[in-house]
Amino acid sequence: MKETDLYLPVKNLLKSQGYEVKAEVGSADIMGVRGDEPPLIVELKTGFSLTLVHQAIERLKITDLVYVAIPEWKGRTGWKAFLANRTLCRRLGLGLMTIPQNLEKADVHLDPTPYTPRKNKKRQDRMLKEFQNRVGDPNQGGSTKVKLVTSYRQDALRCLAHLKKNGATKASEVAAATSVARARPILSDDHYGWFERVERGVYAITPKGREAAKEYKTELKALK
Repeated sequence: MKETDLYLPVKNLLKSQGYEVKAEVGSADIMGVRGDEPPLIVELKTGFSLTLVHQAIERLKITDLVYVAIPEWKGRTGWKAFLANRTLCRRLGLGLMTIPQNLEKADVHLDPTPYTPRKNKKRQDRMLKEFQNRVGDPNQGGSTKVKLVTSYRQDALRCLAHLKKNGATKASEVAAATSVARARPILSDDHYGWFERVERGVYAITPKGREAAKEYKTELKALK
C-alpha cells in the first residue's frame, strides 16, 4: 500500500459517522469536522514508526481527537507488533485505525482518550522483594543473553556452597546453616540441576552443580 491508498478507507469511515472530510489541511493528512465538535485529525503511514508517533503527538496541540492509521497487520508477528503499538497509542492518548487489504473502510481499534495506567501492586511487591533479598549488585544493566544472578540463584548458590563443603546434608540443616529459609524447596525443585536427593530429606550436589560452583566462584565469594 501507498499512503494515498489509505485515504479513502479512512474518509469513508469518517463520512459514515457524519464528518465532512478533507485531506492535507495544514499539517494534517486528514481532517474531519462534524457540527460544532472539535476537529478530528488522522495521520497516515504505511507502517507504525516513531515518526508517525511524533507527528500524532504534534497534532495533539491542535485537537484531542488524533488518530493514526496504518495497514492491517499480517501474521502472528504483525499481530504482536500491533498489540504493542495499540498499548503505546493508549498511553499517549492517541486513537488507532487499521486499513484492511480490500481498502473498503478503516477499522477503529482505539479511540483517543486520556490514559492513566493502573499500577500492578503484586508485580511491584515482587520487584521490591527481589531488590531487598538480592545481595549486592551482581548484574550489569542492559545485559542480554547472559545468565542473570537473582536472589533465588544467590540462595541456591548458598546451598550449593554448603553441600560442596559438607557433602550430603539434610535440607533442614542446610537451611539453618545458610539462613536460606527456602532451602528445602530449592533443593527439591532442583531448578538448575545442581542438586540430587540421596535419601529422604538429604541432598548432595550433582556434577553439574560442581561445574556451577566453579562458574560462580566470584559470586560465591561475594555471598560469604
